[in-house]
Amino acid sequence: MLSRLGALGVAALLAGIGVPASASATTAPAGRTAAPTAEEARLDRAAPREILRESGFDSVAPEFTEALKNARSYDHARRVVVREGRSLWQRAVDRAQGEQQTGISADDDRPLYWARLGMTRALRQWEPDRFALTPERRDRLMGALERSSRGQDSVGHHSRERGHGHVKRILVTGFDPFTLDRDVRISNPSGAAALALDGTTIRTADGPARVEAVVFPVRWDDFADGAVERALRPYLPRVDLFTTISQGRVGKFDIERTNGAWRGGFADNENLSRTGTVPVSDPATQPQWTSTTLPYKEIVAAKTGRFPVYDNTSVTEIPAGGGAPVVRPDGPTEGSTARAGGGGDYLSNEIAYRATLLRDRLGLHDRLPGGHVHTPVLQFGAGNTDPATGDVTDPEFVRNRLDIIAQVRGILRTAASS
Repeated sequence: MLSRLGALGVAALLAGIGVPASASATTAPAGRTAAPTAEEARLDRAAPREILRESGFDSVAPEFTEALKNARSYDHARRVVVREGRSLWQRAVDRAQGEQQTGISADDDRPLYWARLGMTRALRQWEPDRFALTPERRDRLMGALERSSRGQDSVGHHSRERGHGHVKRILVTGFDPFTLDRDVRISNPSGAAALALDGTTIRTADGPARVEAVVFPVRWDDFADGAVERALRPYLPRVDLFTTISQGRVGKFDIERTNGAWRGGFADNENLSRTGTVPVSDPATQPQWTSTTLPYKEIVAAKTGRFPVYDNTSVTEIPAGGGAPVVRPDGPTEGSTARAGGGGDYLSNEIAYRATLLRDRLGLHDRLPGGHVHTPVLQFGAGNTDPATGDVTDPEFVRNRLDIIAQVRGILRTAASS
């Protein structure tokens, strides 16, 4: 997804971190309406309004606002936030896995994204009548809403399921849509795959495997605040396989062999840029590179769908003793400094780096298969490419997304069988 912006163009641990997630904009003092964030401001455009209306998710933010009005205390408000956040996540999962509804297709990830932003904007601007809400407490409510509405606090892995005996456990992650100022209609197939797969069982050569999924924001500062580690650390020791997923190159899947400790600075969904070494806990022991432990040879060789799958070994590095970045098709050289992993220098590379570093710091490198999968870019139909005049969906757009989701499922089946 968010990957190759920089290295390959827009086609495209931290065991100790415990910083609470925070809103990306400051909260206004009591009595003054808080300004929406850059993400939330896009809600007022025509395409997001149409997506919410066509999916029926346009009721989410107004219902959340009404529920907040009944909060009698901060603790009550927190219960409301968590309940409504989880309800939104489950509603999006149910829609993605249910029969075709009217309006936009069931496989669409965008209703979840835009409805969540409606909720965060409402919470940012809410001034309770019955108690005082400090900026710090509002930030904690925002963090609870983010986690609950992304499935991050409801992962339900069990090693046994009724009638199945032992069941393998797979954890996958997806991303929100991004580059929305280029085209606000954009969908992200990694987020769509997360919704389609969450809670489902895949039949593998070694028996059933249950998939649990979570979704992450496209925001540099959330990653620096430890969002990835906070969400994944409770579960990595309990799963049999994990993969972070994002949108990458046109027309192909990539299994990223190596991830780099570098942020390239491409603007995120808040229009913020961050450049430098990926910020982690205990930087003194931070490696420049981490590697996949997915069975990439088997995945590349398998017939998982209509898109070709590549073992991507390329990185960009500053060689030991050198000063200029060099592209290395076969991976990093000894003592080099990262400038881009196989997945680039944006947030897809960073989530892959953070998740695999967390795997290694938890002592799981040799027994937990995990890494990053890049999906093809999700494209609209040939006659629907103008963001200003185009439709929010079309048959080819839906077909492409469904095929990508199906192939992600096939890749997971192959990986779990290997």
